[in-house]
Amino acid sequence: MSEMINNREYAVPEQSRRQQLLKEIIKELHQGKSVEEVKARFEEAVGDVTVTEISAMEHALMEEEGIPVSEVQRLCSVHTAIFKGSIEEIHRSSKPEEQPGHPVHTFKLENREIERHVNFKLELHKDKFGREDSSENVYKLVEDLNLLLDLDKHYSRKENLLFPYLEKYGIYGPTKVMWGVDDAIRAMIKEVKEKLLNYKGSETDRNVLLIDLERVITEVNEMIFKEENILLPMALEKLTEDEWLKIAAESDVIGYCLTAPEAEWVPERAPLPFADQEGETDDGRLPQGLIKFETGVLSVAQLEAIMNHLPVDLTYIDEHDIVRYFSHGKERIFARTKAVIGRTVQNCHPPQSMHIVDALLDDFKTGRKDSEDFWIPFKDKFVYIRYFAIRNDEGRYMGTLEFTQNIAPIQALEGQKRIMS
Repeated sequence: MSEMINNREYAVPEQSRRQQLLKEIIKELHQGKSVEEVKARFEEAVGDVTVTEISAMEHALMEEEGIPVSEVQRLCSVHTAIFKGSIEEIHRSSKPEEQPGHPVHTFKLENREIERHVNFKLELHKDKFGREDSSENVYKLVEDLNLLLDLDKHYSRKENLLFPYLEKYGIYGPTKVMWGVDDAIRAMIKEVKEKLLNYKGSETDRNVLLIDLERVITEVNEMIFKEENILLPMALEKLTEDEWLKIAAESDVIGYCLTAPEAEWVPERAPLPFADQEGETDDGRLPQGLIKFETGVLSVAQLEAIMNHLPVDLTYIDEHDIVRYFSHGKERIFARTKAVIGRTVQNCHPPQSMHIVDALLDDFKTGRKDSEDFWIPFKDKFVYIRYFAIRNDEGRYMGTLEFTQNIAPIQALEGQKRIMS
């Protein structure tokens, strides 16, 4: 027993020492040292590093050392190069992820398709474009990038389904960093596509495009490595089977990238399929009773049906910035999954836009504003987004209501149509 106690006493300082070394190495990168300069020290001083330590390191860099999220994102690719080959869990095998339909199995299935697409098809067409910049070769690259933009579904499932559960376990650093890198990859693909569409045949432009295309390929491959050797093993360590089931059940809402699950995942001990539980509360009870309003009485079923038939999308955030409700009509403009319920609204947005969200909420809480409107073109829609501060009769702030509507059909109205027409 005493030996076990001594081992525990040693483990804490040893873990702390390794953690400190990791932080020092990343700070050296931050200060301008090259990968090769710090790699030898890393391998000699730290050796094998666990997924948990990488997570703790990123969190410490942001929270304790004050290094901004954007800087950790910039360093992410650099320190991944150091960690490659030294992560002790790199060959970790877990039965759930090997089962078709399990979210991890699906993420990896998509990654294999993404790898084939960027490392074979996109690489091949890039090389052809390098030799001959014909309009046909340009068009092939545009097609490849259009297909690669399907990555948005893969990344969105991470951000809106997987990240909320990791945050419930106190894991924030890696999710913030990875979301930022996801956004950078999305933007990079769109930017290169735009350059190709406007390509005029200049030698300088062609060389820039070749560098940009190679960077897209590299960044996409790096993200696959980070997912499969850091994010997914960490998630498998933390999440319960029921949580994975909820992720699997809601994945269809967002969609899949280049492929789809091979089967529905139903573990032996799983509860009834989620489709059979629609409308149940968390503890399995069906909502019952009536709700009395000042101007009438509705059942829960009637109220939910009304909300879901409104020609708008509604999302309610409480006074503590927690997402409490969203309507679920047939054709939502922006995908929402049940995983956002109970999550702070700041963590439902990319790190780059958090300051905008915070500023808007601060205006509502202080009473400087009662509403704010935005409008944007989105796919085949013109979207009008309105935010309203919800206050009680005494004027106390109770939360924010987001009201989203496709107003393209309204903009197209002409003349008049009376009830008797």
